[in-house]
Amino acid sequence: MKNLKSIALAVIVAVSTMTASAQITKKVDVSKSKVLWLAKKVGGQHNGDIAIKEGALILKGSKIVGGNFVVDMKTINTTDLEGEWKGKLDGHLKADDFFGVEANPTATLVFKSIGVKSKNTYTVTADLTIKGKTAPVTFDLVANKGVATAKFMVDRTKYDIKYGSKNFGALADKAIDDEFELKVNLKF
Repeated sequence: MKNLKSIALAVIVAVSTMTASAQITKKVDVSKSKVLWLAKKVGGQHNGDIAIKEGALILKGSKIVGGNFVVDMKTINTTDLEGEWKGKLDGHLKADDFFGVEANPTATLVFKSIGVKSKNTYTVTADLTIKGKTAPVTFDLVANKGVATAKFMVDRTKYDIKYGSKNFGALADKAIDDEFELKVNLKF
């Protein structure tokens, strides 16, 4: 009888340990999630949005331990312009000298390492792939009650997007900043 109790206790401990360490994948609700961009140039800036095609956060208990996302590059949209100028900028951003969306219809972000910075805040290092080129990005991710937010800068020249870069021959008064900002709001 004592042996049976010991075995039962061992099974309960093993099951509770497995449950506590089990990973759960939470799909991102792409219809309620947003990616906003902001790009600056000499004398101005433009902003817009882009759609998430699919994504997931991986949790272990209540802590985020992983994540991966696919962005639909064909949805690049300028929100600060209208009419002809909006059409021209959207078309140029989709062209080969920027994101080349016909040959590269998606971009991906895959979490590589995650550290806990404070309650509900993580420091994430991820691989970002744009135009078939991959480079690391690091950012803080704040997650609470089914919402995760992040804001980070991306150096477009690391992805062979050099149009208008003063570091690659653009005149100073026509230069576009090499870095652009992404603000992400995920519902999961």
